[in-house]
Amino acid sequence: RCRLPRAAMALAKAEQLWALLDEMAESDPEAYWRLQRRLHGRPEPHLSLRGRARVRGRGRELSQGHHGAPWPLFINVCSWERVPAPQGPSDPTPISVGRLEEVTEGEALYSIIDVAFNPEVLQKGEENPEHTEHLIRLTLKFVEERCNLVLSDSYTLESFKLKGSLEAMQQRLVGGWMPAPSLNQHTTKELTLDQLLQTAEAEDAGKAPVLLREEGTTQSKAHLIEEIASCEKPEGPSTPSYELTTVRDANENPLRMELRVELPQVSSVAECDLSISK
Repeated sequence: RCRLPRAAMALAKAEQLWALLDEMAESDPEAYWRLQRRLHGRPEPHLSLRGRARVRGRGRELSQGHHGAPWPLFINVCSWERVPAPQGPSDPTPISVGRLEEVTEGEALYSIIDVAFNPEVLQKGEENPEHTEHLIRLTLKFVEERCNLVLSDSYTLESFKLKGSLEAMQQRLVGGWMPAPSLNQHTTKELTLDQLLQTAEAEDAGKAPVLLREEGTTQSKAHLIEEIASCEKPEGPSTPSYELTTVRDANENPLRMELRVELPQVSSVAECDLSISK
C-alpha cells in the first residue's frame, strides 16, 4: 500500500489549473479576463446608508453616546466581482458581509458595517429605483438579524458612497475570504470553466447560509438574500461516481489502469487523502 503525499496532489492540481488557464486564455479570452477580475478584483464603494436604531425592542441596541443617544450605524453597500450573481430571477441574492465595528472620530461616535453584492445586482438598481429600494430594505433587515441589532425602517441615503477609508472597508470585507467551489453547480467528470469560476465565489469560513425575505410575502414571491458560505459539507459519506478504464498499447496489451472519480463537493485538495493498493 502506498500513499501519495498531499503536496504532490496539490502540485498536480496546480499544474492542471495552469494548463486550463492557458487553454482558456487562447480559446475564450473574454472568459479568461472575467475570471481574472473575479479572482483579483477588490470591493468598490457603491452607496452608503445611515441606519437608525429603535429606542426599545428585542436584540441589542447600538452603543450609547455621551448623551444617551444611540450611535448612528453606517452601512457601506459595495460592488464586488467575487460575489456571485443570482442564478435566476427567483433565486436568492448572494451577499458578503464584513465585521461590525465601532469607530471614534474626534467626538463623533458611530458603528459601521460593509456588505457587498455582485455588480450586476447593483446595476439593476441603477436602471430601476424600485429595485434599489427593495435591496436596501432587505439589506437593513439582513444587518439587523445578522448582527442582532434593533433598527427602524427609516434610513438616510448619504451623499457620499463610502463612510470611512477605502482601505479599511476592503480589509473588513476581504479579510478571511477563503475561495471554494459552489456545492450547487452541475458537475462534470473533468474540471470545467464553470467550476473554475466557482472557486472565486465563496465567503468567510464558519458562516452558514442565511436566507431573508420581507415580512408579509410568500416564499414563492419573495426576493431573498443569501449570505454566501464556503464551509458546507456533504450530509454523509456516499459512494462517488467513477470510471475505471484500461489503457492498452498497439498490441492490445494492458499498460495501465486509469480511475477517474467525481468529487463535486470537495472544495480543496487538502480534503483528499489518496491511497493506492495492489
